[in-house]
Amino acid sequence: MVDVDRIREDFPLLKTGVIYFDNAASSLTPKIVVDKMVEYFLEYRANIERGIYELSRRADEEYEDARRRIAKFLGAKSMQEIVFVKNTTEAINIVAHSLNFRKNNKIVTTLLEHHSNFLPWIRCKELYGVKVETVKPNSQGFLDLSDFEKIVDDNTKVVAVTHVSNVLGIITPIKKIAEIAHEHNALMVVDGAQSTPHLKIDVKNLDCDFFAFSGHKMCGPTGSGGLYIREDLLETLKPIYVGGGTVEYVNSESYRLHEGPTKFEAGTPAIGEVIGLKAAVEYLESIGLENIEQYERMLSRKIYEGLMEFPNVEVYGPEPKFKLSVTSFNVDGLGPHDVALILDSTAKIAVRSGMHCAQPLIRIVLGKPQGTVRASTYLYNTKDEVEKFLSVIEQISKLK
Repeated sequence: MVDVDRIREDFPLLKTGVIYFDNAASSLTPKIVVDKMVEYFLEYRANIERGIYELSRRADEEYEDARRRIAKFLGAKSMQEIVFVKNTTEAINIVAHSLNFRKNNKIVTTLLEHHSNFLPWIRCKELYGVKVETVKPNSQGFLDLSDFEKIVDDNTKVVAVTHVSNVLGIITPIKKIAEIAHEHNALMVVDGAQSTPHLKIDVKNLDCDFFAFSGHKMCGPTGSGGLYIREDLLETLKPIYVGGGTVEYVNSESYRLHEGPTKFEAGTPAIGEVIGLKAAVEYLESIGLENIEQYERMLSRKIYEGLMEFPNVEVYGPEPKFKLSVTSFNVDGLGPHDVALILDSTAKIAVRSGMHCAQPLIRIVLGKPQGTVRASTYLYNTKDEVEKFLSVIEQISKLK
């Protein structure tokens, strides 16, 4: 059970009266995470893996403990399977440009994707001459597994799919798609940016080869995130960047990379942010991801059902049982940005409007070239906030 009143005490920003419904873009950060980062900067600010003095050793320990905790959080086999990155975008680009593509290879993705899990694969077509094919969801966001069975073949190198849509909130059947991919020895890449903050993740159960997520969407700091790489794939991948921290040995003509995840972490990493990410993971675990999911499904259902009652409001995506806490909609006669500005100026309700970095989905699948309004909740939002939001939308819908 989520004690939302207690949780809200951890987020000072909420005391300003703002109703924050833009969590799919970025969540708020609890004070305990900020405090943990401040502790690093004020008490043991030093670089990692470069010194044997006490401050550096403590920084090393905290950084690698974060790797250990996050591996457990994701259900990974080993901490060696976790690479620290600054966000999901960087993680997916690392995968896209660390694989050894051949010109007859194919990449399969979908029109449900955030640009971060779409553009890197389009760029692979430009750089490496590979073929990219897309699976088109229906208007509610459902993917047909038979489409993957038709497209994925023995030339397919990568199948890349979002776990949860950032526009429609729909949960995709990752495990079943992974089964199809692996039947053809293709690698399964999962964009977990929208699922990791809201669902209990088990990468082994999902049977994926790569899983990417961002810390800033799950109560962590910006500039933090992770990339799970299945352990036996680490040796086969070539990092995009090399330099300090990535090598075991260098001579005048060659070098030997580390065997573990640090070969992908060139240069001084975002140490304070990684430590903050660990604190965010511990914070979410203290509440329980299952509890968070259950609570958010209740809020999502109230928003969806409430919006559906207004005749001048068009709601997109599936019914609540198929999705998480993201609801996109439009109000007849008003542009998405107009609705967002009215919500902010009249009731201090923060929502996202526009294309949500998912233009193929919104333009091609939904057929909404102007974009949509998106309301997305998290563990600190309340039923009262939802009711106020719905009340304002009802008033806005009568402006036509």
